[in-house]
Amino acid sequence: MKRSDRPQILFRYGRRSKSLTRAGYLPTAASLLLAQAFLLLLWFAMGAFPAWAQTGASLSGVVTNQTGAALPDVAVTIKSVSTGELRTIPTDGTGHYRSVGLPAGSFVIRAVKKGFTDETRTGISLAAGQEATIDITMQSKSPDVCTSGLEFATTDCTLTWHGVTLYGAYDVGVGWVSHGLPVNGNNYEGEALVNRNGFQSRFLVAPNNLQQTGVGVRGREEFAPGWAVVFNASTGINPQSGLLADAPKTNTVNNGLPRASYSMAIDGARAGQPFNDEYYGGISSDRFGTLTFGRQRSLGTDAMLQYDPAGGGYGFSYIGYNGTMAGGGDTDDTRWDDALKYRLTYGPVHFGAMYKFANGSGGCFSAAATWTAGDCTPERAHNNAYGFDIGAEHGKFSFDVVGQHYNQAISVLNPLLGPQSPTQSFQSTSNSINTHPINGVNLIDPNNTLYGIVTDNDAVMGAAKYTWNPFKFYVGYEYIWQNNPKRPLGVGATDQGEYILSGVEDNNLDSEKKVQIWWTGAKYTYRTKTDVTLSFYQQRQNTFRVPSTCGGAAGFRSSCSGTLDELSLYADHHFTKRFDGYVGAAYSLVTGGLAIAIPHGPGVPYLHPTNVAPTIGVRFAF
Repeated sequence: MKRSDRPQILFRYGRRSKSLTRAGYLPTAASLLLAQAFLLLLWFAMGAFPAWAQTGASLSGVVTNQTGAALPDVAVTIKSVSTGELRTIPTDGTGHYRSVGLPAGSFVIRAVKKGFTDETRTGISLAAGQEATIDITMQSKSPDVCTSGLEFATTDCTLTWHGVTLYGAYDVGVGWVSHGLPVNGNNYEGEALVNRNGFQSRFLVAPNNLQQTGVGVRGREEFAPGWAVVFNASTGINPQSGLLADAPKTNTVNNGLPRASYSMAIDGARAGQPFNDEYYGGISSDRFGTLTFGRQRSLGTDAMLQYDPAGGGYGFSYIGYNGTMAGGGDTDDTRWDDALKYRLTYGPVHFGAMYKFANGSGGCFSAAATWTAGDCTPERAHNNAYGFDIGAEHGKFSFDVVGQHYNQAISVLNPLLGPQSPTQSFQSTSNSINTHPINGVNLIDPNNTLYGIVTDNDAVMGAAKYTWNPFKFYVGYEYIWQNNPKRPLGVGATDQGEYILSGVEDNNLDSEKKVQIWWTGAKYTYRTKTDVTLSFYQQRQNTFRVPSTCGGAAGFRSSCSGTLDELSLYADHHFTKRFDGYVGAAYSLVTGGLAIAIPHGPGVPYLHPTNVAPTIGVRFAF
């Protein structure tokens, strides 16, 4: 017999046997009794089924991802709260699951699938015979990976290989300012905000208006169920020059120049480091949260990026451009080196904590009335810091409250004065601990060094966001206390990027300086591709001068009360998921003590207290 003939022969045998049985079968008494018993049992079973159907409950639903696509092979576990009984059902190819015959009571549903965050639904109550539907949406732990150049160009897929993702952005535009300065290749914030030295209208290249140009790599690799190693390394690059973002360098290139010869100078935490944004690694748990160590954004910076209507864009946001709010009182501290950071999310509530270890040099100083480089005492740095964040999301509403404390915060002022500056010598010839002049040569060579004010800062911030499609509404407020440092820094102390301070002020405040910053705004989305954003920002400071004589014949000093206001409006159109173009304008104004151009001396005002800055540009993000 051939193997291929066997199924056909067996089929014929089966059919022949069935035919013979039907034709030749004669029922017996025993077989009739057996049939009657079987029919009676079947009748009882059918009678009992409706009663079972009335008491057994059922749960069903569809599991999808955040885009609404069905997820197959999701392990859906249904747990009875009263008995602890568990049932696990996999979803089918259309994402459906169903469980029948459940007793009345309370239940918890948990959905688990590799590559997605576990989802839990609680508070489910079933009555006898109830058919309940519980749909579940799962969040992907990582975006879809690009599989082709076309997909990269037209979607928001990620450039991921073996768990490592390459990401970045290129953002550049052109603009006009009513009162600006020449630009240099180290400046990464443009000139949208009013500047103390701005003196002429000009067209210019405007970098990083919506987002910092740069590149980074991040990764997440699971080493046990629910546990993963995470890391991130990112840096900012100036799109007009290709140089690393370096705020201190914008000051040092102006050292010794007369005020009228300055190019644009700023302050900030990006100080030419290889990774001037973030550089950290750590461990993440689905249940216990994430702990990381290294150079990291402060909790205030995280909150600013989430609750600023303009998303921290330098071209249209004061709190993004200046950084005072994000740094808890100082723009240098928007990022913390040598910092531990912990994040935990539990249902709708999230919590964060951060601690920075002291690092760098404290320089040296002497309490003597006269001193030289040979008799000053080395000082240790005490620039540790800590912060906390608590927040929640409920439907379309979210809020966060952030508190931060930073010791020996350094605020870099304008470039060092030089021989060309009228009636001023190099500022590093003064020991700020006791304001006595140094005898002989400078302790620190002023070339390529900075001059800074040192304070101990405390800050509390609250912010909220509400979505009412197609609108998003934002509001925030921060209160900052600044005092002279309990442990002063000396000449030769280090700042961000290991820049040296050749001039230091530890006694700048006559009394406690109090700064208030608040902002509000709205974003309107038109047909999913165009966002129109209107924002208003204000900073206020008290009079911390003693005696508090400001205005009138006394004039204003930087220690007098004052305000800074900015209003911005811009439209951002997304041509694709990655490529967008924007156009808008910002107007800013300073008054009172905030209009004094320190450190050029008391009563020296801004050259112009206002600035108008329209901008147009493009961004490509991946």
